[in-house]
Amino acid sequence: MKEQRSLRVGVLFGGRSGEHEVSIASARNVIDALQKAGHTVVPIGISPQGRWLANGQAQQQLGVAMTPALADGLIDGVVDATAANGPRDNPWALLPHSADGAPLPAIDVIFPVLHGPYGEDGAVQGLLEMADVPYVGCGVLASAVGMDKALAKQLFAQAGIRQTPFRAILRKRWTHAPQAVLDELEAALSYPLFVKPANLGSSIGISKARGRAALAAAIELACRYDRKVVVEQAVPHAREIEVSVLGNDEPVASIPGEVAPGNEFYDYAAKYLDDNSQLLIPAPIDEALAAEAQRIAVQAFGVADCSGLARVDFLLDDQTKQLYLNEINTMPGFTRISMYPKLWEASGISYPALVDRLIELAMERRQDRLRNATTRLDQ
Repeated sequence: MKEQRSLRVGVLFGGRSGEHEVSIASARNVIDALQKAGHTVVPIGISPQGRWLANGQAQQQLGVAMTPALADGLIDGVVDATAANGPRDNPWALLPHSADGAPLPAIDVIFPVLHGPYGEDGAVQGLLEMADVPYVGCGVLASAVGMDKALAKQLFAQAGIRQTPFRAILRKRWTHAPQAVLDELEAALSYPLFVKPANLGSSIGISKARGRAALAAAIELACRYDRKVVVEQAVPHAREIEVSVLGNDEPVASIPGEVAPGNEFYDYAAKYLDDNSQLLIPAPIDEALAAEAQRIAVQAFGVADCSGLARVDFLLDDQTKQLYLNEINTMPGFTRISMYPKLWEASGISYPALVDRLIELAMERRQDRLRNATTRLDQ
């Protein structure tokens, strides 16, 4: 790993998503790791209504005390999301100005610690690419694919990666013909079934259904969060195995870990509210199965054209020992109990070294983008 110079890192957090609070919890840990790695942090919050907040307001949203590494050079005021002030070598970027029009100090790279829609789905990534700002994590395409579980499953199926049987339905069709939808799902899939909003994370809106009435209620709940819903067949004797992936064109996989949920499945409460789930690192599986999980994780990372980081989640049938790809997360959680950084720590990369490497990969990806011609070469 190259020696990393001290940088000014803009940390984007919050956002218009059901995962707003999770993003804030992740951002606190990312900021702490960036400070320990010697970087100066510029916090940039996004309210649940989509308002961009800088400085004191962002600090208030984070709920942490102002420190010299956060306060250095910051100017109080609200963000004008259309104002121009970018990295030191970039004349224009969608980054904040203060209320009086004075630019904030130059920002070298953005760490978008945003989970869910309007943050992890390619929306912010597209803005940053338009502004030619280096940013941590996957690009527009991979972020969009990773967020849409239905589209990702279709892509992974085409690549021949084993998944549990599933179907995707649209909210409009469910509204107009619910009985026909239920008939089709029961004909194609076997109970128990999991029902999920296609474009959301942190297990929000997910239900397990064991019969027709429960299935209808689960679809109703998922439709509150998204226009597209994924219904998938449960894996029998399931164990949840997760692998962290790091890199750009030559990604590497961490050792696998296992989630032993305190609830029936790893729902939102089990992830963030209750203290009755266990993270088993390394996962208690044999070497051959661990190697297979790592291989498939790297394959899925490439199939989705990911860059920077992703966490790949599997379901393991504990009787047949078959692995089923569950989903890929292009901006996994960075809370104190999140699996992504814990797996890398167990694999030999500390939290500060991990954020340093992610910033290095962001810079590397931007340099690669700058090689692309933006005018016709035959003129």
